[in-house]
Amino acid sequence: MKAAFFKEHGGAEKILYDDYRDPVPAPDEAVVRVRACALNHVDLLLLDGRFPPPEGLPHVNGCEVTGTVEAWGAGVKGLAKGQRVIVFPGLACGSCEYCLRGERTVCVRYGYIGAHKDGGYAELVKAPAQNILPLPEAIAFEAGAALPMAMLTSWHALVAKAELKPGQTVLVQAAGSGVGSAAIQIACLTGARVIATVGSDDKIEFAKALGAERVVNYRTQDFVEETKQWTNKRGVDVVVEHIGGETFERSTYALTRLGTLVSIGSHDTHWGRLDLRHVYSKNLRILGTNLGTILELQTILDYVAAGRLKPVIDRAFPLKDARAAVQHVLDRKNKGKVLLVS
Repeated sequence: MKAAFFKEHGGAEKILYDDYRDPVPAPDEAVVRVRACALNHVDLLLLDGRFPPPEGLPHVNGCEVTGTVEAWGAGVKGLAKGQRVIVFPGLACGSCEYCLRGERTVCVRYGYIGAHKDGGYAELVKAPAQNILPLPEAIAFEAGAALPMAMLTSWHALVAKAELKPGQTVLVQAAGSGVGSAAIQIACLTGARVIATVGSDDKIEFAKALGAERVVNYRTQDFVEETKQWTNKRGVDVVVEHIGGETFERSTYALTRLGTLVSIGSHDTHWGRLDLRHVYSKNLRILGTNLGTILELQTILDYVAAGRLKPVIDRAFPLKDARAAVQHVLDRKNKGKVLLVS
């Protein structure tokens, strides 16, 4: 098969488009012919070596995949060749303490297709059969590929972790990202009000169109002061934070008493400071989360099929142009998800 992969760490120039070994399914696995694969921040961490692929190099990135069933192992039932599917990217052992408690995202051997295993920057990808869900006819392959990490992570952060309620206020960082654009929609779906940050003025109307009442350019405005002004000095109930560094620290200042900060990534740096006086005096909750459950992904599919949530897609590149797609994201030109299609 053809794939976009890398043999050494670096920037977009390290991605090669060439022949690659075909995936062979184990008895409990299936092979999917990839129709669309979304780029994700974890792809960049793998590429530049901040998160080296556990199985070594060469490696194929791509965690968010839709396509059609191509083949399956001897122990798999219920799939049909050509069936439209979406791949749940989380990998868990199913037998450790945390899996048995129903918390598979903190499995001691947790991983992702596209990170811990070869992923969807390819014509074919394999996955455990239990990770494969039918993709409704109402959802295009491209739209479906924007769901398994960005939309799902935002859903789990706001609904399961922060327990967002109607009438509450939410600060969403980086509205132009896949996570940010999803979080705005999900917050509005629950009946919450949203203030969002963007890194350039050309993304302001984009964020407002998704449902944000106030949009702040964090490069030219103080988002903490703007948030306090928007909430009449009260602060917001919830912050969705996935930048890290100074943004993480200052996000706590934007919270009201009993507020919740949900950390779902660290695009800038893995480090972040906390002024603990704010944490204990305001009784703040600082929560971490990654991805979500396969049942939550099914719920999201239902909402998307019904038109109540809409994946935000910036643009799609042919698989052979994976290098250009990655550079587009590295240059922060995207408003929503960037896809590879074949």
